Amino acid sequence: MSSSIGEKCTQIKQEYDGCFNSWYSEKFLKGDATPKCDDLFFKYKECLLKTLEEKKLDTLLADARKDNPFPNSAASSASPSSGSSSESSKKN
Repeated sequence: MSSSIGEKCTQIKQEYDGCFNSWYSEKFLKGDATPKCDDLFFKYKECLLKTLEEKKLDTLLADARKDNPFPNSAASSASPSSGSSSESSKKN
């Protein structure tokens, strides 16, 4: 398993990775989707966000999200026919 971007976060990342891999192979793939590793995930996320802030990477991520935002769910749920009509109107 790989190290975290922040040295302080590596141990909790490895604990989370181990928990997730175990849950995925022993539970999820057998049909049990009950969450198991949420506490470890949130501890790692908290540590990671602090590290990103300390390294001034949080502002770079925020700027990148402004420049290239993730598509929202409304756009992805549009019907194919609505997309093709807007394409045809662009061509005309």
